[in-house]
Amino acid sequence: MPHISPLYLQIGTTVGTLVLALMTIFIRLKASHRPVTIKKILIPPMGMATGFLMFVAPAVRIPLWWALIAFLVGWFLFSYPLIRSTKFEVNGGQVFAQRSKSFIIILFALLAVRMLLHQVIEEYVSIPQTGALFFILAFGMILRWRIFMLRQYRKYAPAAVDSVSDPLNPAE
Repeated sequence: MPHISPLYLQIGTTVGTLVLALMTIFIRLKASHRPVTIKKILIPPMGMATGFLMFVAPAVRIPLWWALIAFLVGWFLFSYPLIRSTKFEVNGGQVFAQRSKSFIIILFALLAVRMLLHQVIEEYVSIPQTGALFFILAFGMILRWRIFMLRQYRKYAPAAVDSVSDPLNPAE
């Protein structure tokens, strides 16, 4: 098996991360045209939770306190800008996420911070452990953001139902 230079691996992962970030932005922009549902809020963190299976591999395991710190950094720091930029509106009896001009900037800023942190942390722990730390950080971020979205959705959902007139009951 040929040996791949770590420099090429670093360049490949950086380019791959940028491509995934651009795809995420594109998907998020398209999603703002569709109504929000509980299913659409809950599926990302549930799907992401399957990533915890990586800890079956011994090379990926990290001390519990590292995992807790990574989770809390994602929960408190990285989720905050996403929460601040997420707003809902009722339109035509359905709940929609409002487009935020700052969302794209926030995603790129989070990506830049993540990549810089990745470089620093990779100096002290193995590459698989670095991946595990950033997975847990991302999970904390996504979980808090989606819990916030679910709470907001539940506030707006009754208004969405109320704003739809019942065609069988013209008295409304």
